[in-house]
Amino acid sequence: MAVHRLTFTSCLVLSVLAATCLSAEKKPLDEHLAPLAPFVGKTWRGEFKTSTKEKPLFDVSKWEVVLQGKAIRATHSVNDGVYGGETIIMWDREKEKLAGFYFTTAGFFTESTFEMKDGRLVSREVVRGNQQGITEVEAVTELRSGAMHVTSRYLKDGTWVDGHEISYVEAPDAKVVLE
Repeated sequence: MAVHRLTFTSCLVLSVLAATCLSAEKKPLDEHLAPLAPFVGKTWRGEFKTSTKEKPLFDVSKWEVVLQGKAIRATHSVNDGVYGGETIIMWDREKEKLAGFYFTTAGFFTESTFEMKDGRLVSREVVRGNQQGITEVEAVTELRSGAMHVTSRYLKDGTWVDGHEISYVEAPDAKVVLE
């Protein structure tokens, strides 16, 4: 009987150790997501081009690998939570391109496709539920000397309009506020 308990206990301990080791093992980034690797594992803080000393406007963006390396999650918040959102990017086998969804604190969401063009990440988003008449967004994200730069434009009431422009630097201590 004592031998049986020892064997059972030993097996239980080994099972727990094996589960711990397996869960701690990081899965590699899916090969289709590899072009986004330079953005991932970092927190970025950026000033909007329109930001002023009197009316500061900044964004914090955090990029991380999720879902066992099959997706990237990018969360962001403007001015410590005034506005924010979360994007999940994955490989879409049917479309044969990167695709994602962006959910916002403003209550609308977008469905996106992404592609790398000349070292730039270009996203095209179809907007659902925006109260200001915006139906599409196009954004270009690129790294410039280690900094991240984003420009956007959007389709509002049938006309393309320039959107925001933000220059980011790595800011490991910055926090995304979505509460």
